[in-house]
Amino acid sequence: MISVQAERFPLAEVFTISRGSKTEAAVVTATVTRNGVSGRGEAVPYARYGESLDSVMAQIEGLPEGISRADLQAALPAGAARNAVDCALWDLAAKTAGKRVWEMAGWAAPAPEITCYTLSLDTPERMQAAAARHADRPILKIKLGTSDDMARLEAVRAGAPHSKILVDANEGWDVETYLDLAPHLQRLGVVLVEQPLPAGADEGLRGIPRPVPICADESCHDRASLAGMAGKYDFINIKLDKTGGLTEALLLRDMAKQQGLGVMVGCMVGSSLAMAPALLVAQGAGFVDLDGPLLLAEDRDAPLRYAEGMVYPPEAELWG
Repeated sequence: MISVQAERFPLAEVFTISRGSKTEAAVVTATVTRNGVSGRGEAVPYARYGESLDSVMAQIEGLPEGISRADLQAALPAGAARNAVDCALWDLAAKTAGKRVWEMAGWAAPAPEITCYTLSLDTPERMQAAAARHADRPILKIKLGTSDDMARLEAVRAGAPHSKILVDANEGWDVETYLDLAPHLQRLGVVLVEQPLPAGADEGLRGIPRPVPICADESCHDRASLAGMAGKYDFINIKLDKTGGLTEALLLRDMAKQQGLGVMVGCMVGSSLAMAPALLVAQGAGFVDLDGPLLLAEDRDAPLRYAEGMVYPPEAELWG
């Protein structure tokens, strides 16, 4: 049996990016039950990709009861619906076998990874204050993508003088803005720039100076996206809600590395259940951004452990 429900997790504070603000994480939880054993997966529908709670739930409800992970890859496109079910099937297989996912698959046990902590887009003064509150974190990710980004960047650096900074423009710049900011990004210790130009309009990145590595987010969803990365991007951001689950994410990671691309593993704003499978993809990644639960007012039971800037592998009660 495949069951699906919408769940909402209030955020600890308003979270803003260049496309808008949110006060809660609205997620879809899929549960697959067979022979008295259940596995769960969580996905975050994203309006940027034409998804909603209703559309994702309808996709899942249309699946046959006994579908396998292999058949699922063809039954649904890459996206949130396939992610929820794919991760639920991985969890189900592990719980049926009485082993952890990595034991079942023959992988090494996952280790904790340093994760970014994301600062919401705000006034420079408020972003500086937020940076100061989190100045002990090793990597701060800051949301930009406006006409006043230089002031925000300077403010964050002043608030957290020793943290590495990762910038996410969320498709908010054009080529001229990027070229104007690029030397300042380097000067202020930015280590990565995520999706500076809109997906589908990023040809302007080809061949221009990249003093700070550029990472594709909205421009890269699954393995089919990799053909367009060369000459424009140095990294790709793998998110399970884009790849359509752990199965494709692992394949995408390996193919990207074979093509000489760096790997970042990111997330939508969701609970620990959504982050848990992504932590397997994040093993050895250049950058990890799995901080979604840190933005919530309340997480699920048996949540992931976060300590000293690191995220730790899940307990079996949560997933896998």
